[in-house]
Amino acid sequence: MVVIAVDGPSGSGKSSVSKAVARRLGLAFLDTGAMYRAATLWCTRRGVDLADADAVSRAVRVMPLVMGLDPQAPTVHLDGQDVSAAIRTTEVSTQVSKVATNLDVRAELRRLQREVIETETTDAGWSGGAGVVAEGRDITTVVAPDADVRVLLTASEEARLRRRSLEVHGAADAAAVAATRDQVVRRDRDDATVSQFEVAADGVVTVDSSDLDFDQTVDAVLGVVAQVTGTVAR
Repeated sequence: MVVIAVDGPSGSGKSSVSKAVARRLGLAFLDTGAMYRAATLWCTRRGVDLADADAVSRAVRVMPLVMGLDPQAPTVHLDGQDVSAAIRTTEVSTQVSKVATNLDVRAELRRLQREVIETETTDAGWSGGAGVVAEGRDITTVVAPDADVRVLLTASEEARLRRRSLEVHGAADAAAVAATRDQVVRRDRDDATVSQFEVAADGVVTVDSSDLDFDQTVDAVLGVVAQVTGTVAR
């Protein structure tokens, strides 16, 4: 059983890299950022004013959220409906920080995240007790500070903007990068008011992917896992 926690700024590749690491190691995959996106969608679809912190936190406490943990095809379900695509829209992306910086919401979702991680260390988990790769804000420091492996995956702002532009717009020209800047730079600035993800805490290993391609980044993280735990990818 192994628990791997991966944090880092927007566009660092932590989600796609974490999924690949989970696949290679036969572990479950938890995208905690998707949980904040789901909370944003849940509130907006119900007409909750995102500026009303109390109303948002009340709505999130009763949110019927189910996270699919298969790294081959992770899913997000709200009230029985698959919203895996809906939470990735620009509308959600530009609003999610309003929810993610709500301290009561963070407390509730951290509780749910710990429950998922704990379940994945038992036979009842999707992984059958093999473990989980959990990625997102606060994972290495607040949610899973006792994880077997804790990684801060980072990259230069230029590299992160280029990657997110390619992901969202299919291009990395000046116009695409400019259109993506808000989702990366502004969101990190907002999230940094309630979470530390730019500098590695004690015991957290930094992997800088600025000059690495995707496969090299995955191998770098797997190398950290092997060095710390002896667990080797398939």
